[in-house]
Amino acid sequence: MTSTQPKQPPIRIVQWTTGNVGKRSVRAIASNPGLELVGCYAWSPDKVGSDVGSLADIDELGVTATDDIDALLELKPDCVVYNPMWPDIEHLVRILSAGVNVVTTAAFITGHSFGAGRDRIIDACERGGSTIFGSGVNPGFAEMIAVMSSTICDRIDKITVTESGDSTLYDSPATEMPAGFGQPIDNPNLQAMTAEGTGVFRDALMLMADALGIELDEVRCEAEYAQTTADLDLPGPWRIKKGCVAGIDARWRGFVGGRDVVEVRVRWRKGQTLDPDWKMDTMGYELEVQGVPTVNTSIQILPPPDFEFESLADFMVLGMIITAMPAINAIPAVVAAPPGIATYNDLPLTLPRGVVSTA
Repeated sequence: MTSTQPKQPPIRIVQWTTGNVGKRSVRAIASNPGLELVGCYAWSPDKVGSDVGSLADIDELGVTATDDIDALLELKPDCVVYNPMWPDIEHLVRILSAGVNVVTTAAFITGHSFGAGRDRIIDACERGGSTIFGSGVNPGFAEMIAVMSSTICDRIDKITVTESGDSTLYDSPATEMPAGFGQPIDNPNLQAMTAEGTGVFRDALMLMADALGIELDEVRCEAEYAQTTADLDLPGPWRIKKGCVAGIDARWRGFVGGRDVVEVRVRWRKGQTLDPDWKMDTMGYELEVQGVPTVNTSIQILPPPDFEFESLADFMVLGMIITAMPAINAIPAVVAAPPGIATYNDLPLTLPRGVVSTA
C-alpha cells in the first residue's frame, strides 16, 4: 500500500562551529535526507568564507561559513546544531529569542549548572516559542540508558553510571585542565576545581532524579587523583609535569534521606606512568541498577570492521561521532516539542532516522 501522506520538507539546519564534534555533525546532516544544511557559524576568523564541506573534510556543500549571526538567523532555520566546546549564554539567548530551536552538545543537559543563565534561556524560549535540548553521551545519554534498564525493576535502591577511559590522545586541554588535569597533586583547591570543571555531571543527577520522580536532598562531588611519575607530553600540545594530576576519579552523588540513590562516576587517566596506577579493564560505560532485580549493563564503543583505524588517535573519532549523533537524532523531536528546556525525560524516543546504511 502506498502512503498518501505528503512528503515532509527537510528540516532546515544551521551548524554552529566546525570543531571536532561539529565536523561529525556536518557530515551527518549532509548525508541525512530529512535534514538540509542552510548555514554555518564560524567561531574562528580563518574559517569565515570557507565552504562547510571543506571544513568537515568532505566534498564541498555549497554553504559558506560566516560569523554574521544576523545573516544566519535571517535564513529562518528550524534548528541550530550547537557544537562549541563551551556554551555562550548570549548566543543561545539570541538564537532562541529569534524562534530557532537548538540541539547542543556543549555542556548542557538541564541548565541548572548555568545559574542565572538558565532563567535567561527559559525566558528566551518563551519569547521565541523555541526549544533547547542538550544531548550528551555521559552525562545525558548514558544516564537515560541506565534509567531505561531500571524499568524492569519493582524496587530501585541506587543507579550508578560509570565512564572509564584513557584520554591520553584526546586533544582537548581546554576541557580537561579546568577539571584538575596538570595541577600539582597537592593543590588544596583540587576538589573545588573538579567540582566546577565537571559541573555538568550535576545536571546528569538532576536528569536521573527527575526520571525517577524523586527530589534530591543533597548533591556532592568527591574526587580522587593519580599523579604522573614522569613528564607527560600530550596532544594539543600540552605537558603534564611529573608530580601533577594525570588521573581523575570523580563521583557525583545524589542523596535522599541521607542515602545516595543516584551516582555518576567518571574515571579518566592519561599515560602509562600513573601513581597509583589505575587499571581499567574496560573503556566505556558500566551501568548498574541496584534493586529487585539488580541490572548491570556494559556499553563498549568499538570500530566497525571497515573503519580506517591506523592509530589510537583515529579511535578518538568514534568519541566525536557518539557525541554528535544523539543531538542530530533528536532534531525532529525537538522541533516538534513545546517551548522551553527539553530533556530526554520530556521528548518521545529519539530515533536514528536517515542513518541506516544502504550501500
